Order: sequence, then structure tokens, then C-alpha cells
Amino acid sequence: MVIDRRSFALGALAVMTGSCARAGSPRSRSGRSSSPAAKALWAQFKARFLDPSGRIVDTGNNNVSHSEGQGYGLWLAQMADDKTAFTSMFEWTEKTLALPDLALYAWRYDPRQTDKVADRNNATDGDIFIAWALARAGEQWKEPLFTSRSEEIRAAILTHLVTERFGRRLLLPGLDGFSTPNKVTVNPSYLVWPAFDKFLSLDGRGVWGPLVTDSEKLLLGARFGPNRLPTDWVDVTADAALAPATGKPPRFGFDAVRVPLYAMAGGRRTLVDPVISFWRQYARLGKTIPAWIDVQSGQLADYPLSAGGMAVVDRSLDRATTLAMPTDYYSAALQSLSTAL
Repeated sequence: MVIDRRSFALGALAVMTGSCARAGSPRSRSGRSSSPAAKALWAQFKARFLDPSGRIVDTGNNNVSHSEGQGYGLWLAQMADDKTAFTSMFEWTEKTLALPDLALYAWRYDPRQTDKVADRNNATDGDIFIAWALARAGEQWKEPLFTSRSEEIRAAILTHLVTERFGRRLLLPGLDGFSTPNKVTVNPSYLVWPAFDKFLSLDGRGVWGPLVTDSEKLLLGARFGPNRLPTDWVDVTADAALAPATGKPPRFGFDAVRVPLYAMAGGRRTLVDPVISFWRQYARLGKTIPAWIDVQSGQLADYPLSAGGMAVVDRSLDRATTLAMPTDYYSAALQSLSTAL
């Protein structure tokens, strides 16, 4: 008999939901995640971006949803001890985005299309955040379903998304489209260090340690241009060289702004010292930080870094963030994570 794992998970979920009121008090958490400010930001984020169906709506991108947003929402809800919202998001994610044959998730849901999940490729950062949130939720609320689902996702990431090429272990950004015989394209902002540290504690250094070690070396090497900044996408080639990815703008920008956030949250500040120095120069001179910089030409965006990006800057420079929550999903997510991680 073939069992649809999504139907099984959702059936078990219906049984366990009744235990919400019986769940124990929140366990102590590492980092800054238990702060009242972080919980207040989750309340605002939920009110603005969580649809009643359980999907996080990307208001800046035609109201689509994606595994990244579901992962962010699940993590923030768990941090705030909001099991009702967590359960709603988990249920929608499993029902709508879960791949039928792997414990990974389709990256995008577009409500405007007839086939709302037309692209079945995954986005590895979304899978990582979902697995991390589920692991924490399973511990906090003592729910075996969350724990076991996290284990399945972690195993799928290790089996299908960690590859050994050119003398190093690399994290593929997705199942398809990032690896050729001569190069692998990676995204440095998919290296979610505090999640990896959690996975290390659960599965052992022998399992995740090689990827973590090689990824730290990669980030130390992926420093380009006079300011030595990481780009949104990086090519790793057959001679083990690193370069801004071909076919993509060579920018420290929209994606890479998360690199210092995750490094700081994971206690790896030295990996992003050049980024911090770059931002500190602007702060010292009282100049507006641009949304991106082309690391090869030096061209700067003609518009400023978003409020969410500025929250990452504030976190990196140890400054208080006082900005109101943005109306744009991605900017608001950056602000919330900068406060909570």
C-alpha cells in the first residue's frame, strides 16, 4: 500500500492540534529570539503578511508565496510561541508546496496562474528554514510530527543538495539548474549558519561538519572587488576558483544582504568583516547606503537600501533599529529576522 506522506502528516496534525492548550511553557531559546521586541515584530508581520489559508504573501511580488517566506514565517511563529499560526503555515506548506517524492518543497506558488505551482524546483534556503523551524518547534511543543518532518528534510538536503565538486562540498541552491561539468553556481545567502549549528547538534559533526567547514572557506574566498564583498551568486569552477556568477549582475545586493545577518546570528562575524567595514564607512560619513554595488565596475544603485536591509546594517553595526515595519514582505522579513535571530 502506498501512503501519501502529506496526507498522513496532515491527518496526524489534525489529531495533535488539540494538544495546543496542553503544551508546556516555552523552553529557553538561544540568541535574541525570546525578546519582547522580536515577538512584537512577529505580531505585526503576521497581521500584514499571513493569509488565513496559512501562506505568507509576498506583497512586493504579485502576492505570490514561496518556500522562503513559509520558512521565515514558521521560524518567527515558533520563536514567538504562536503554535496556532505555526500549524496553519505548516499545513498549507505541506498541502501545497511539498514535493511528492522528496522531503523538499516547490519554491513558488502563484495564485494568478491555473497551475499555481508550475515550477517544481526547490529553493534550498526555504527548505533549510523550514527544517530548522520544525526542529525547534518539535522540541518546544514536544510534537514528534514536527521533529520527524525536520529529520526527513535534513536528510533530503544532505542527499540531494550537498554535492562534492572541485575538492569541496557545496550547497546547491536547488535540485536543477545550478551544476554543470565545469562549474557549480551557489548563493552565499543560502548559508544559514545558525540553522547549520542546530543541525550539527542534532545529527552530529560528522554529518554536517564537512559542509560547514567548506562553506566557511567558500565565504572567506568569495570576496570581490576593492571592497571585498560577496555577490548574490558565485560560480565555483573546475580549477576551484571563485568568481561572480556569469549571466547574473555581479552585485552585492538583494540576496547577499542576508549574508552578514546569518553570519552574525551564527557567531561568525569574521566571515563578513569586509561587509561590516563597507557599511561602517557609509555610517561614518553620514552617507546613504545604496541598495547594491557592482563589485566589478563600482556602480552604485541610484536608490537606497531598504528599511529591512538597514535593519541588517544596524544589527551588524550593533545599533538599535527604530524604523517602523515596512509594507514590503521581503524588507519586513529582513527587519523581523534582524531583531529575532
